[in-house]
Amino acid sequence: MKIGLVCPYDYSYPGGVNAHVSYLAYYFLLMGHQVKIVAPCSKDGVSYFGEDAIEVGRPFPMPSNKSIAHIPISPWLPIQVKRVLSDESFDILHIHEPFCPMLSLSMLIGSHFINVGTFHAYYSKPRAYWLCQPVFKRLLPKLQGKIAVSQAARECVSRYFPGDYQIIPNGVDVDFFSPQVPPLEEFADSKVNILFVGRLERRKGLDCLLAAYSKVKKEFPNFRLIIVGTGAKLPKYKSMVEENNLTDVVFAGFVPKKNLPRYYSSADICCFPATSAESFGIVLLEAMASGKPVIASNVGGYNEVLSHGEEGSIIPAKDGEALAQALLLLAQDKHLRQQMGAKGRVKAEKYSWKNVAQGVMDYYVTLLNKPDKFG
Repeated sequence: MKIGLVCPYDYSYPGGVNAHVSYLAYYFLLMGHQVKIVAPCSKDGVSYFGEDAIEVGRPFPMPSNKSIAHIPISPWLPIQVKRVLSDESFDILHIHEPFCPMLSLSMLIGSHFINVGTFHAYYSKPRAYWLCQPVFKRLLPKLQGKIAVSQAARECVSRYFPGDYQIIPNGVDVDFFSPQVPPLEEFADSKVNILFVGRLERRKGLDCLLAAYSKVKKEFPNFRLIIVGTGAKLPKYKSMVEENNLTDVVFAGFVPKKNLPRYYSSADICCFPATSAESFGIVLLEAMASGKPVIASNVGGYNEVLSHGEEGSIIPAKDGEALAQALLLLAQDKHLRQQMGAKGRVKAEKYSWKNVAQGVMDYYVTLLNKPDKFG
């Protein structure tokens, strides 16, 4: 089978959709299929597993869903897309975020293949869906297959574009993120380490975590907070730490993926207090695969990954007091941390990329075998 995987975002820039696309490509290649990725790239020759990528367009940063998306904006892009669609003969064209401008949308409009769309995002106020509803509704029949990564993502898109959406989640590399990875020496002491991983932007909720940390530190001084990530709010968060005289707060900055497992292994508790717009929770799976208990807010798809009281705790979004209590509970109970971490590892194994890729492949086969697949 020849498969085209369309990624609308800069393939050179780390992100959840890019990881999803690259892991699908890797496992499809292992299954013996032909795979080509179509994506914009700000750097030439990007490849994560030796996959073949067709570079289409140069990406630019654009505001999207309280974050920044790196997408190609060019009047020449439809011409490039037309050339790709003419040169390739895909059995399946799998378009990620099919209504995302410009690449995914252009590929969907021009494609004459069997098209599958995966909807990754969750929007509390999906203005683009609302504004473009008449146009997108006309394009929806071009998707013979529709996938959502979570119930939250499915509810978001089906509110405006009803249809049969298969839920196939994101995955996690359970060999790369593992309890067997050694911790970083500088954090291997008697302190209880809280780990935050994410972009430093408002919706990730780091300000709430810093407020909770300030409260807990007074009652449990043996805490350390490790912050992995960078972003526009970094100066603000550093100022919060200084103004509140918080100690044992480490800003690790951007950490390359190859080093990330050691940060998870150094953690005793992983905390993700996002405030909104989370469709799934890849960082939750990374922490769980590493055998760590997780505290996460009750937003979007987080509660589809994490079970309260099992692999960790789910707390109300923006509730600093609830977050402080959850941190204190786990800080004072090492056995509970170990118990929740072990359960998290078991659950994460069900989300292995191998299992996810097989689920997607089974869906492709179902579509190819439908007698009315172009109907």
